[in-house]
Amino acid sequence: MIADAHPILGQAFTMFLECEPDMTVVGYTCNEREALEFFRQHQPDIALMDLQMEGADAIAAICAKFKYARIIVLITFDGNFPY
Repeated sequence: MIADAHPILGQAFTMFLECEPDMTVVGYTCNEREALEFFRQHQPDIALMDLQMEGADAIAAICAKFKYARIIVLITFDGNFPY
């Protein structure tokens, strides 16, 4: 499962992951509500989730309900690091 507010990134991740013979992207969502519902219905092996898409709330809700959820968190920066 991929949850990202940017459709182009979601498509890119899907294409990248689908190239692997042992991986299948079972779905794509673009907001917190859809991500929670999709995870509840499909309980994917791994969720790739955008932290900036209200992802922290969705991740917390998923982890609270599904103790064995495995989530990879995505985050992007504008490149201006303060350190």
